[in-house]
Amino acid sequence: MSGWLQTPPEGGWHTLDAEKALALLQSDRTQGLSAQEVIDRREQVGANILEEAQGRSSWRILLDQFTNIMLVMLIAVAIISGIISVRANEVPKDAIAIFAIVILNGVLGYFQESRAEKALAALKQMASPNVRVIRDDKTVEVPSQDLVPGDILLLEAGMQVAADGRLLEASNLQIRESALTGEAQAVTKQAEEDLEADASLGDRTNLVFQGTEVVHGRGKVVVAQTGMQTELGRIATMLQSVENEPTPLQQRMDQLGKTLVTGSLILVAIVVVGGVVQAGWEAFETLLEVSLSMAVAVVPEGLPAVITVTLAIGTQRMVRRNALIRRLPAVETLGSVTTICSDKTGTLTQNKMIVQKAQSCSQTVQVSGEGYSPEGTFTIDQQTVSPLDDPELTQLLLCGVACNDAVLQKENGDWAIIGDPTEGALVVLAAKGGINQQELLQQLTRTSEFAFSSERKRMSVVVEPSQSAEKLVPGLSQSPYWLFSKGSPELLLDRCQFIQRGTQRETLNDSTREQILEKNAHMASQGLRVLGLANQKLASPPAKTAVEDDVEQGLVWLGLVGMMDAPRPEAKKAVGLCQQAGIRPMMITGDHQLTAQAIAADIGIAPQDAKTLTGQTLETMDKAELEQAVKDVPVYARVSPEHKLRIVQALQAQNQIVAMTGDGVNDAPALKQADIGIAMGITGTDVSKEASDMVLLDDNFATIVAATEEGRVVYTNIRRFVKYILGSNIGEVLTIAASPILLPILDVPLTPLQILWMNLVTDGFPALALAVEPAEPNVMKRPPHDPQESIFARGLGVYMLRIGVVFSIISITLMHWAYFYTQESAVPGNPERWKTMVFTTLCLTQMGHAIAVRSSNRMTYQLSLFSNPFVLGAVIITTILQLMLIYVGPLRNFFGTHLLSPTELAICFGFSTLLFVWVELEKLFRRFTKTDAD
Repeated sequence: MSGWLQTPPEGGWHTLDAEKALALLQSDRTQGLSAQEVIDRREQVGANILEEAQGRSSWRILLDQFTNIMLVMLIAVAIISGIISVRANEVPKDAIAIFAIVILNGVLGYFQESRAEKALAALKQMASPNVRVIRDDKTVEVPSQDLVPGDILLLEAGMQVAADGRLLEASNLQIRESALTGEAQAVTKQAEEDLEADASLGDRTNLVFQGTEVVHGRGKVVVAQTGMQTELGRIATMLQSVENEPTPLQQRMDQLGKTLVTGSLILVAIVVVGGVVQAGWEAFETLLEVSLSMAVAVVPEGLPAVITVTLAIGTQRMVRRNALIRRLPAVETLGSVTTICSDKTGTLTQNKMIVQKAQSCSQTVQVSGEGYSPEGTFTIDQQTVSPLDDPELTQLLLCGVACNDAVLQKENGDWAIIGDPTEGALVVLAAKGGINQQELLQQLTRTSEFAFSSERKRMSVVVEPSQSAEKLVPGLSQSPYWLFSKGSPELLLDRCQFIQRGTQRETLNDSTREQILEKNAHMASQGLRVLGLANQKLASPPAKTAVEDDVEQGLVWLGLVGMMDAPRPEAKKAVGLCQQAGIRPMMITGDHQLTAQAIAADIGIAPQDAKTLTGQTLETMDKAELEQAVKDVPVYARVSPEHKLRIVQALQAQNQIVAMTGDGVNDAPALKQADIGIAMGITGTDVSKEASDMVLLDDNFATIVAATEEGRVVYTNIRRFVKYILGSNIGEVLTIAASPILLPILDVPLTPLQILWMNLVTDGFPALALAVEPAEPNVMKRPPHDPQESIFARGLGVYMLRIGVVFSIISITLMHWAYFYTQESAVPGNPERWKTMVFTTLCLTQMGHAIAVRSSNRMTYQLSLFSNPFVLGAVIITTILQLMLIYVGPLRNFFGTHLLSPTELAICFGFSTLLFVWVELEKLFRRFTKTDAD
């Protein structure tokens, strides 16, 4: 059979009634599909599985590491150096060392990048292993991958939904769709509803979706979409379509490499051409050796390792602040974040339904307290009141806790709700008012119950109080039986004939009804979920055969309670810190618009009247319109997975560095697209965690802000040691370039092996120590730096050039003096030791630079040695290692150094202090001119 509809109808399956859906899918609700129809359809649409796109192989990732321009230049240098050494019948020590560094850097990059994407694998695990379907008029159990469109699927509590489908029948069916839509509350499904085409995913109550969980009731479904055509499949497609963009740090390091290599090649060309012009072609090989040394000197071989270790140290700091980093580059990217897009539930809020306001028949009461704790206060016009002293409030609280199946209890030292969160909020409310649930229920015997249903939208119980119940709650002894009801205010009010006024009940007139409905609307407009409560005195319990609608008549209206998922206490402070730091917080949620606006206003993300975009409006916008909208709109409600992805992309189109939080499967594509994807560690699904760069161990927005602070510290420290390392490297290059010009011989003071020693050891150890420099006091009081800024921005490039020139002047001056000093016949020792003096001075000068560069503005004497003792330790250890290269025989022979006399060593130490003095004088100059270095 080929006439069945293989694509969703115009408007979507939710716009059709059940019979129309069956007709389009050519299926039968009682007989299902035949075996042959199942085979035919599987051939047309394939198995009900999520398909995985082909990614880069491990070999491709490894080879890509060696396309870095600095590594390419080092490989060329190693090859040429090896050829020269072999021609001279020497062991190619330099070539071996350079190749070792190249391989080390390549492997380091591979392990950072080769982390396999497991998000799709986690997505696949959400598929139900086996399902029950009707085929050939028989109920059979089949593997979920065998489902095809048109299958009649049977659902019951505890099952996972294995495909998308249109409900045919539903009996108290509730499905938890939080992984897909982000909404914590289970959704009540109704087969009879026909919805508008623009209904959001969370509002499509006549559909079921793959990967969601049945928590209550049962249902019958006709399968409409399978595999990659399901909502889960669409998420998988989006997930695989998102390409990993280079982080700001990776972009800056790439720019740095290109700049260094270009500058080096220009300098090499000048030296070689100038040398050939000056000395002729017979000096070409010597000039080539000089060029090789310059090429090795310009490449900061230790920089990748230092950056990796710095980022790793940053991850440890962040773990201590409850942020688990899954990808190292994310550490630095956090410091560049300009916009944080946060989910609402559980991140900005406590993920706990808490009653904020109670409206008795006479007055409005504000309720405060911490989470589920039974400690709280009731205030009327800012005056604290005791609920048990107010008959109206007493009856309101009593009704809420009696007509209830939730339990408040302590778990691991914290108060927790067992049962429905909405009912739990009423139990906590009563506890705050002084009514102990456990004690009360011991005095009440429940004789009848009329359960909540999606049609009735209310729940009622009949209880018989004991003789001693009056001691707990005044007024309980007034009737042998009580009916307590709670539910939709509008529907419950229709069943009320009276209203509680003090200790008396009065007839409920039309004017009062209108006032109640107005108060209900007002509370709902504040983002509160509102319940109505009512009671009735009964002379005897209702008969077992009694119809609920007959019993729930002539009720006494008690009032309203308004609840919401309350904001986290620390969220408001964290949002304020964000704004102070120039970071824009935004809320993107699947919840209702009014709720989103209320929470956003409460914690300071946006004023109450700020513009809010819903998923329906967003759906009508094209790319340009959305890019314009995201500049001004801080709150987005009722959004779908695709909307979240589009919002992130629109922000990135504005050159924003975006951090996006999420916990559901629906968040995975946006998490992967964002510059920083942040998953929830407690409530997050495996899919969202695998798609993320960072996991919040406490699901707390404040932790994102703390991690951003650490990211800024890391980026500041990376800039600090980049200017330390490259300032030294530029000095080395200029010194090597000047040697054949200023000296009477064509020679180079440093071998590639000695340069590697400087770049890896005398640069590396102090750079690692600078990586743990503590945060500056103003780190979260300044705006984020321009995401597009160059690594050389804010004076760093000028500093490196300036320090490199000063460095080279010091070294060249020493080199010129040392060369003629060591050539004098009256001075004992190897005449080549001038090279060792240059080598030693360069290394020791870097030690002074490391001490001075800790701060751009504060003098070294103003910095406590104990605020970062690692710098002093690194300087001492590196100095000892350098001296060992001169005075330990095997090391001296391997590195090609020569013994220096105490006087010569003292001269090296003397020259090496000059750069430290220069940097300190620069700080002094900036202090007097009141200029900032960074």
